[in-house]
Amino acid sequence: MILLLPPSETKRDGGTDGTALDLAALSYPALHGHRRATVAALRALSRNVAESATALKLSDKQRFEIERNRVLHSSPLMPVMDRFTGVLFEALDAPTLDKGARDWLARHAVVHSALFGLVGAGDLIPAYRLSQDSRLPELSLKKHWSAAIAAELASVDGLTLDLRSEGYVALGAAGEGSFYVRVVSAASDGTKKALNHFNKKGKGEFVRALATAGIDHPDVESLLAWAPEAGIRLERVAPVDSGTASSRPGAANRRGMLDLVV
Repeated sequence: MILLLPPSETKRDGGTDGTALDLAALSYPALHGHRRATVAALRALSRNVAESATALKLSDKQRFEIERNRVLHSSPLMPVMDRFTGVLFEALDAPTLDKGARDWLARHAVVHSALFGLVGAGDLIPAYRLSQDSRLPELSLKKHWSAAIAAELASVDGLTLDLRSEGYVALGAAGEGSFYVRVVSAASDGTKKALNHFNKKGKGEFVRALATAGIDHPDVESLLAWAPEAGIRLERVAPVDSGTASSRPGAANRRGMLDLVV
């Protein structure tokens, strides 16, 4: 079982003194060549402040992100689960989990980074700035990553829960048989509405509940049986095209969808 998570644009500073980026130590070693190319392109971009600000869509107050990218190879490292600080990761709140739950995350949670591709929650990375819609000179992130990421995800055994945003799904589709998790609210008449900001919060709380329970669900039936016991409303709905987060009834390559009702 793996949980496929989006990254956040915001990152926690710092890390363990004396550590430095080791691409070869990251999970999914088949992505090593792609990582080297993306890191090299981002570091090259960081030499030009104006171009970096435009490519990364940075405001004047965010110019410190350029220096982060410039020192990627020498800045200290921190586990992936602790590095990201967006809404999803604040709700997950990995630093407050006990060792058992953190070990579970390290085995089962995978973050899809625009810079590193797929990284395990326990992998060690520096702070950086690169989003799925950033524009690196002479390197299209979608063309660079999509086939390689899709190949890695197609080879995953067992249950895959895809909690990524549509932008990251476009950088590499999950395999057939995976389940896309959508966060919705339900009205009294049974109609559902997809959420925006609270979508991320709901996903973070869901991942925290899974890590706390510490169960490696072998299939979606096991997950659906567990959810009510954990106070979680999870519903199986019609499948979607594996290349997008929206429904396409006529799609040849289809995967399941789960509604997380909050």
